[in-house]
Amino acid sequence: MADARSKNVYFAKLAEQAERYDEMADHMEEVGKSGEDLTVEERNLLSVAYKNAVGSRRAAWRIITSVEEKEKGKGNDENASFAKEYCGKVEKELQKICDTILELLDKKLIPKTPSGESNVFYVKMKADYCRYIAEFTSGDTKQQAAQDAKTAYGDATKVAEKDLVVTHPIRLGLALNYSVFMYEVLNQPDEACKMARTAFEDAIAELDNVGEESYKDSTLIMQLLRDNLTLWTSDQGPEESAQ
Repeated sequence: MADARSKNVYFAKLAEQAERYDEMADHMEEVGKSGEDLTVEERNLLSVAYKNAVGSRRAAWRIITSVEEKEKGKGNDENASFAKEYCGKVEKELQKICDTILELLDKKLIPKTPSGESNVFYVKMKADYCRYIAEFTSGDTKQQAAQDAKTAYGDATKVAEKDLVVTHPIRLGLALNYSVFMYEVLNQPDEACKMARTAFEDAIAELDNVGEESYKDSTLIMQLLRDNLTLWTSDQGPEESAQ
Protein backbone atom coordinates (compact mmCIF):
# COMPACT_ATOMS: atom_id res chain seq x y z
CA MET A 1 0.00 0.00 0.00
CA ALA A 2 1.31 3.46 -0.94
CA ASP A 3 2.36 5.76 1.89
CA ALA A 4 0.95 9.26 2.31
CA ARG A 5 3.94 10.90 0.61
CA SER A 6 3.78 8.86 -2.60
CA LYS A 7 -0.01 9.25 -2.66
CA ASN A 8 0.33 13.05 -2.46
CA VAL A 9 2.92 13.01 -5.25
CA TYR A 10 0.61 10.94 -7.43
CA PHE A 11 -2.36 13.22 -6.71
CA ALA A 12 -0.15 16.22 -7.57
CA LYS A 13 0.66 14.64 -10.95
CA LEU A 14 -3.02 13.97 -11.58
CA ALA A 15 -3.89 17.53 -10.61
CA GLU A 16 -1.23 18.84 -13.01
CA GLN A 17 -2.69 16.85 -15.91
CA ALA A 18 -6.14 18.16 -14.99
CA GLU A 19 -4.74 21.72 -14.66
CA ARG A 20 -6.05 21.95 -11.08
CA TYR A 21 -3.01 23.80 -9.81
CA ASP A 22 -4.37 24.94 -6.43
CA GLU A 23 -4.93 21.31 -5.48
CA MET A 24 -1.56 20.36 -6.95
CA ALA A 25 0.01 22.97 -4.67
CA ASP A 26 -1.87 21.62 -1.64
CA HIS A 27 -0.56 18.10 -2.26
CA MET A 28 3.02 19.27 -2.80
CA GLU A 29 2.82 21.40 0.35
CA GLU A 30 2.10 18.21 2.28
CA VAL A 31 5.09 16.52 0.66
CA GLY A 32 7.27 19.50 1.57
CA LYS A 33 6.08 19.40 5.17
CA SER A 34 7.16 15.77 5.55
CA GLY A 35 10.61 16.84 6.70
CA GLU A 36 12.38 14.64 4.16
CA ASP A 37 14.52 15.92 1.29
CA LEU A 38 12.60 16.32 -1.96
CA THR A 39 13.70 14.45 -5.06
CA VAL A 40 14.37 16.50 -8.21
CA GLU A 41 10.99 15.37 -9.56
CA GLU A 42 9.20 16.42 -6.36
CA ARG A 43 11.06 19.74 -6.30
CA ASN A 44 9.94 20.44 -9.86
CA LEU A 45 6.35 19.45 -9.10
CA LEU A 46 6.35 21.90 -6.17
CA SER A 47 7.65 24.66 -8.42
CA VAL A 48 5.16 24.00 -11.23
CA ALA A 49 2.22 23.86 -8.81
CA TYR A 50 2.89 27.20 -7.14
CA LYS A 51 4.08 28.91 -10.33
CA ASN A 52 0.76 28.13 -12.02
CA ALA A 53 -1.39 28.84 -8.95
CA VAL A 54 0.18 32.26 -8.55
CA GLY A 55 0.61 32.88 -12.29
CA SER A 56 -3.09 32.89 -13.15
CA ARG A 57 -3.74 35.38 -10.35
CA ARG A 58 -0.82 37.64 -11.33
CA ALA A 59 -2.29 37.78 -14.83
CA ALA A 60 -5.77 38.51 -13.42
CA TRP A 61 -4.34 41.27 -11.20
CA ARG A 62 -2.67 42.96 -14.16
CA ILE A 63 -5.88 42.87 -16.21
CA ILE A 64 -8.08 44.20 -13.39
CA THR A 65 -5.68 47.01 -12.44
CA SER A 66 -5.52 48.00 -16.11
CA VAL A 67 -9.32 48.13 -16.26
CA GLU A 68 -9.38 50.20 -13.07
CA GLU A 69 -6.98 52.75 -14.59
CA LYS A 70 -9.04 52.92 -17.80
CA GLU A 71 -12.23 53.51 -15.83
CA LYS A 72 -10.51 56.29 -13.88
CA GLY A 73 -9.35 57.83 -17.15
CA LYS A 74 -12.91 57.83 -18.45
CA GLY A 75 -14.17 59.42 -15.25
CA ASN A 76 -16.18 56.33 -14.30
CA ASP A 77 -15.35 56.54 -10.60
CA GLU A 78 -17.97 54.02 -9.49
CA ASN A 79 -16.76 51.35 -11.92
CA ALA A 80 -13.17 52.11 -10.93
CA SER A 81 -14.07 51.49 -7.29
CA PHE A 82 -15.73 48.18 -8.25
CA ALA A 83 -12.57 47.13 -10.11
CA LYS A 84 -10.46 48.12 -7.10
CA GLU A 85 -12.69 46.05 -4.81
CA TYR A 86 -12.40 43.03 -7.10
CA CYS A 87 -8.66 43.54 -7.32
CA GLY A 88 -8.51 43.31 -3.53
CA LYS A 89 -10.01 39.81 -3.72
CA VAL A 90 -7.26 38.68 -6.10
CA GLU A 91 -4.59 40.31 -3.93
CA LYS A 92 -5.77 38.32 -0.89
CA GLU A 93 -5.48 35.10 -2.90
CA LEU A 94 -2.01 36.10 -4.11
CA GLN A 95 -0.87 36.92 -0.58
CA LYS A 96 -2.12 33.59 0.77
CA ILE A 97 -0.32 31.57 -1.91
CA CYS A 98 2.92 33.52 -1.48
CA ASP A 99 2.79 33.29 2.33
CA THR A 100 2.20 29.52 2.18
CA ILE A 101 5.14 28.73 -0.10
CA LEU A 102 7.46 31.20 1.67
CA GLU A 103 6.73 29.57 5.04
CA LEU A 104 7.40 26.13 3.57
CA LEU A 105 10.68 27.32 2.05
CA ASP A 106 11.89 29.13 5.19
CA LYS A 107 10.92 26.49 7.74
CA LYS A 108 11.32 23.18 5.91
CA LEU A 109 13.18 23.28 2.61
CA ILE A 110 15.96 25.90 2.77
CA PRO A 111 17.31 24.84 6.21
CA LYS A 112 17.88 21.28 4.92
CA THR A 113 19.91 22.43 1.87
CA PRO A 114 22.76 24.75 2.98
CA SER A 115 24.55 24.62 -0.38
CA GLY A 116 24.48 23.25 -3.91
CA GLU A 117 21.82 22.99 -6.58
CA SER A 118 18.86 22.50 -4.25
CA ASN A 119 19.81 25.53 -2.14
CA VAL A 120 19.98 27.76 -5.23
CA PHE A 121 16.65 26.35 -6.43
CA TYR A 122 14.85 27.03 -3.14
CA VAL A 123 16.41 30.42 -2.33
CA LYS A 124 15.70 31.60 -5.90
CA MET A 125 12.11 30.42 -5.40
CA LYS A 126 11.92 32.43 -2.16
CA ALA A 127 13.19 35.51 -4.00
CA ASP A 128 10.63 35.04 -6.78
CA TYR A 129 7.67 34.92 -4.38
CA CYS A 130 8.93 37.96 -2.47
CA ARG A 131 9.13 39.69 -5.87
CA TYR A 132 5.53 38.75 -6.61
CA ILE A 133 4.42 40.30 -3.30
CA ALA A 134 6.32 43.49 -4.22
CA GLU A 135 4.39 43.60 -7.52
CA PHE A 136 0.91 43.93 -6.03
CA THR A 137 1.54 45.67 -2.70
CA SER A 138 2.50 49.25 -1.84
CA GLY A 139 4.19 51.31 0.87
CA ASP A 140 6.15 49.57 3.62
CA THR A 141 4.90 46.12 2.60
CA LYS A 142 6.22 46.57 -0.94
CA GLN A 143 9.52 47.95 0.34
CA GLN A 144 10.04 45.01 2.72
CA ALA A 145 9.12 42.43 0.06
CA ALA A 146 11.54 44.04 -2.39
CA GLN A 147 14.31 44.02 0.21
CA ASP A 148 13.62 40.36 1.06
CA ALA A 149 13.70 39.49 -2.65
CA LYS A 150 16.96 41.37 -3.19
CA THR A 151 18.59 39.59 -0.24
CA ALA A 152 17.41 36.15 -1.39
CA TYR A 153 18.47 36.72 -5.01
CA GLY A 154 21.88 37.85 -3.73
CA ASP A 155 22.25 34.81 -1.46
CA ALA A 156 21.25 32.42 -4.25
CA THR A 157 23.69 34.08 -6.66
CA LYS A 158 26.62 33.63 -4.25
CA VAL A 159 25.93 29.89 -3.96
CA ALA A 160 25.27 29.53 -7.71
CA GLU A 161 28.57 31.19 -8.62
CA LYS A 162 30.38 28.81 -6.25
CA ASP A 163 28.55 25.53 -6.90
CA LEU A 164 26.96 25.66 -10.39
CA VAL A 165 28.51 26.00 -13.85
CA VAL A 166 27.57 29.07 -15.91
CA THR A 167 25.41 26.96 -18.25
CA HIS A 168 23.40 25.28 -15.48
CA PRO A 169 19.68 25.93 -16.11
CA ILE A 170 19.05 26.88 -12.47
CA ARG A 171 21.92 29.40 -12.48
CA LEU A 172 20.69 30.86 -15.79
CA GLY A 173 17.11 30.99 -14.50
CA LEU A 174 18.32 32.81 -11.41
CA ALA A 175 20.12 35.42 -13.53
CA LEU A 176 16.99 35.79 -15.69
CA ASN A 177 14.64 36.41 -12.78
CA TYR A 178 17.09 38.53 -10.77
CA SER A 179 17.63 40.82 -13.77
CA VAL A 180 13.86 41.15 -14.28
CA PHE A 181 13.55 42.08 -10.59
CA MET A 182 16.22 44.75 -11.04
CA TYR A 183 14.46 46.15 -14.09
CA GLU A 184 10.83 46.00 -12.92
CA VAL A 185 10.94 46.42 -9.14
CA LEU A 186 14.22 48.22 -8.37
CA ASN A 187 14.09 50.36 -11.55
CA GLN A 188 17.77 49.68 -12.26
CA PRO A 189 17.81 49.08 -16.04
CA ASP A 190 21.59 49.39 -16.42
CA GLU A 191 22.26 46.82 -13.70
CA ALA A 192 19.57 44.52 -15.13
CA CYS A 193 21.15 44.65 -18.60
CA LYS A 194 24.61 44.08 -17.18
CA MET A 195 23.50 40.99 -15.26
CA ALA A 196 21.54 39.51 -18.17
CA ARG A 197 24.36 40.20 -20.67
CA THR A 198 27.04 38.68 -18.42
CA ALA A 199 24.96 35.53 -17.82
CA PHE A 200 24.24 35.18 -21.54
CA GLU A 201 27.82 35.77 -22.72
CA ASP A 202 29.35 33.51 -20.06
CA ALA A 203 26.98 30.70 -21.07
CA ILE A 204 27.63 31.20 -24.80
CA ALA A 205 31.36 30.79 -24.16
CA GLU A 206 30.77 27.40 -22.52
CA LEU A 207 27.93 26.17 -24.72
CA ASP A 208 30.02 23.41 -26.30
CA ASN A 209 30.47 21.85 -22.86
CA VAL A 210 26.75 21.66 -22.00
CA GLY A 211 25.49 18.13 -21.37
CA GLU A 212 22.73 16.74 -23.56
CA GLU A 213 20.36 16.43 -20.59
CA SER A 214 20.36 20.18 -19.87
CA TYR A 215 21.06 21.64 -23.34
CA LYS A 216 17.41 22.33 -24.18
CA ASP A 217 16.64 24.00 -20.83
CA SER A 218 19.83 26.05 -20.86
CA THR A 219 19.41 27.36 -24.41
CA LEU A 220 15.75 28.22 -23.79
CA ILE A 221 16.65 30.41 -20.81
CA MET A 222 19.53 31.95 -22.77
CA GLN A 223 17.02 32.92 -25.46
CA LEU A 224 14.83 34.59 -22.80
CA LEU A 225 17.86 36.51 -21.50
CA ARG A 226 18.62 37.69 -25.03
CA ASP A 227 14.96 38.63 -25.64
CA ASN A 228 14.97 40.78 -22.51
CA LEU A 229 18.23 42.46 -23.49
CA THR A 230 16.78 43.30 -26.89
CA LEU A 231 13.66 44.69 -25.24
CA TRP A 232 15.47 46.70 -22.59
CA THR A 233 17.88 48.30 -25.04
CA SER A 234 15.09 49.32 -27.44
CA ASP A 235 12.17 51.72 -27.06
CA GLN A 236 9.52 49.05 -26.50
CA GLY A 237 7.37 48.67 -23.39
CA PRO A 238 8.37 46.44 -20.47
CA GLU A 239 6.95 42.99 -21.23
CA GLU A 240 9.87 41.02 -19.81
CA SER A 241 10.27 37.28 -19.91
CA ALA A 242 10.83 35.50 -16.61
CA GLN A 243 10.53 31.92 -15.49
